[in-house]
Amino acid sequence: MNNKTMMTDLYELTMSQVYFNENKKDEIAIFDAFFRKEPMESGYAVMAGLDNLIEYIQNLKFTNDDIEYLRTLNLFNEPFLEYLKKFKFTGEICAIPDGTPVFRNTPLITVKAPIIETQIIETALLSYLNAGICYATAARRIIESAGNINVMEFGARRALGPDAAVEASKCAIMVGAIGTSNVLAGKKYNIPVMGTMAHSFVTESNSEYEAFLNFAKTYPDNCFLLVDTYDTLKSGIPNAIKVAKEFLLPNGYRLKGIRIDSGDLAYLSKEARKMLDDAGFRDAKICLSNGINNKTIESLKIQGAEMDVIGLGDNIVLPDKARVGCVYKNVAIIKKNQIIPKIKLSGDIIKTINPGYKKVYRIYDKKTKYALADLIALHGEEIPKDKYLLIDPDDETNIKHIKDYEIEELQIPIFIEGKLVYENPNVFKKREYCNDQMKTLYPEIKRIEKPHKYYVNLSKNLLVLKRDMIMKIKNNNIENKKQKVKGLK
Repeated sequence: MNNKTMMTDLYELTMSQVYFNENKKDEIAIFDAFFRKEPMESGYAVMAGLDNLIEYIQNLKFTNDDIEYLRTLNLFNEPFLEYLKKFKFTGEICAIPDGTPVFRNTPLITVKAPIIETQIIETALLSYLNAGICYATAARRIIESAGNINVMEFGARRALGPDAAVEASKCAIMVGAIGTSNVLAGKKYNIPVMGTMAHSFVTESNSEYEAFLNFAKTYPDNCFLLVDTYDTLKSGIPNAIKVAKEFLLPNGYRLKGIRIDSGDLAYLSKEARKMLDDAGFRDAKICLSNGINNKTIESLKIQGAEMDVIGLGDNIVLPDKARVGCVYKNVAIIKKNQIIPKIKLSGDIIKTINPGYKKVYRIYDKKTKYALADLIALHGEEIPKDKYLLIDPDDETNIKHIKDYEIEELQIPIFIEGKLVYENPNVFKKREYCNDQMKTLYPEIKRIEKPHKYYVNLSKNLLVLKRDMIMKIKNNNIENKKQKVKGLK
């Protein structure tokens, strides 16, 4: 049993005891999880982490050992600890499926449950989202840059721990990578594992030729050789060709390919291709690695580099500007069957949340099938299907009348009354789904440099609600200040 119930911040539990003491444990709260800005200066992110959240919720339970530990903190009374002994998730979770391109301020996950349940799951929920979206987005951006070139993930040794390595491998496959070097990820998720050799394998032998020959003898039908240990063009490739001609061909095998992991990758790959072709190995693949990122790929393409496979490590498990920044905010409570919207204000306008119980829609052009915008609306709103006015919440003068569109609700039910109602697809179905979803984005949104802004709009009703709540709070603050001034006179 993968029980991570104690993966929660202390304040989730201290707040929960206050709710318990104040007889609020049955109060229903609604929380949204979202991020405020697309990570990595990207035009989009890719949803991931839902599968981990499902497993977490299914195993949510405080054990006797957990209760004993909490008792030692001298923070919790016995009635509350007794409550935790029987604790389980009984509420509702709706979420956008893994593999979906997602954008700022969009509710990725909405939790509707008794207030203590919504609080205790917050830490793990955000942890899964922030990690999954980071790896999935980093990998997909590289896959988009690679185009028809296959991408293999081998970042395990650069990851921040084994769990992170496995998660990154899974997410990379989910968004389009062809395989991973991570054997544990391969076993856990039944995904292809791939690899060649390390430089140490070559340096251990008496010669590069001997190392290549020994490898070919053991793996004749999958002979992929690392050729840059000493000198790629003067030693590595000639020795690879020699082994192919002297051992592989006479025994009915072909050289599968070579990997270049250092030096001028564009120049070396072009020269390598000529040498392999001249030797009769036009079918031998060339894999390039060594800290490759989106910009490197674009540059290699411009230079005409020969590459059939790209090996990616650091820039999936530890990408630049990796922070996703998912947050989890209370947007409403339910009292006497009435939904009461809640809002958090901030001096930083980006941190002012969208209040209320909401639904999320994606609007597509009927002809092109491209996504035009996302729409966040109040839960009970009817969205017209013939024409609509899109309003940019960042600039309400920026409006767009649309028609001939299709609309799809993005969130789907995952848990209802604490029971799992969603059949979680395997990683390959998610990859197929992700590939299809990415095709709905305009190329300008997917570009690496200065991507076009994808619009996430609020319905008119939601805009009015948000504006009214902000003005009410500000007016109350002004009135309170006036009262204080009067009291000083």
